[in-house]
Amino acid sequence: MKAIVQDRYGSPDVLKLMDVPKPTAADNEVLVRVHAAAVNAYDWHVMRGDPYLMRVMSPAWFGLTGPKRRIRGRDFAGRVEAVGKAVTQWRPGDEVYGDLGDANGAFAEHVSVPAGLVDLKPANLTFEQAAAVPLAGGTALAGLREVQAGHHVLINGASGGVGTFAVQIAKSLGADVTAVCGKRNIDLVESLGADHVIDYTQEDVTSAGRHYDVVFDLVGNHSLARLRGMLEPTGTLVLSGGGVSRGGSMFGPMGLIIRGKIMSRFVRHRMVVLTVTPGKEPLTALRRLIEAGEVTPAIDRTYPLHRTPDAIRYLEEEHARAKVVITV
Repeated sequence: MKAIVQDRYGSPDVLKLMDVPKPTAADNEVLVRVHAAAVNAYDWHVMRGDPYLMRVMSPAWFGLTGPKRRIRGRDFAGRVEAVGKAVTQWRPGDEVYGDLGDANGAFAEHVSVPAGLVDLKPANLTFEQAAAVPLAGGTALAGLREVQAGHHVLINGASGGVGTFAVQIAKSLGADVTAVCGKRNIDLVESLGADHVIDYTQEDVTSAGRHYDVVFDLVGNHSLARLRGMLEPTGTLVLSGGGVSRGGSMFGPMGLIIRGKIMSRFVRHRMVVLTVTPGKEPLTALRRLIEAGEVTPAIDRTYPLHRTPDAIRYLEEEHARAKVVITV
């Protein structure tokens, strides 16, 4: 089968379209014919081995000179082609979507995945739309679990992959949503339901004097003190910045996250360093929101499989808005 393979860390130029053996489904796995996959900030972090701290903290996945999983990609949507002998909930022909997590492998014609990491594809989405959902939508869902009806929520990075889902999910929960983005993306976040939009090129949101029940930071471009300064006394700060590529770094967005973990023990505000575990539960929750018309994936561009390096380059240089999808 064809797949996007990487043998060493580096720029998108290290990614190559190659013929590799087609996987088979283990007893508890399903073999999926991939129709679409999505690009996430996670993909370029793994591709570059950046920040360098990841290579030390996650030796099961990151080698010193290259990732231990050769095929990139987490999010996928496609049709079940075969099932392992212990799998009873899926049959060949089922249309599914999912997030492979650290296992990677979605930028390929086929992927074998544990049966518990997939769910039915939302019936009202194309494969391309469905592939855009799992990691970004799951991150938004997890980051907003503190939100209640009537809360004032600020989303810093509202026009990105996670941010476009976060705006819609927060609105579905009954929140008043303030979205922070650049001028060219104002129309996009307004169309997704944002009640207020702040153009970060014209206004420093941390100096505006407004306060929020939840601040969901997806950028990492402000200090913890400034982010906390926007919170109500009982407010929650959620940190989940993926960042963009600015060359090799030791800590990258993890620097702010590490400081947040330490400071959370000593301040009155609730500070959440977001971790997202792939699984069927968030996929099912997202599917229900999507099929109910509460959430719709926003896609910036699609690329064919052989142009995956161009897709990641587009994403990591901060040109992308919403999601970038690979068709297979």
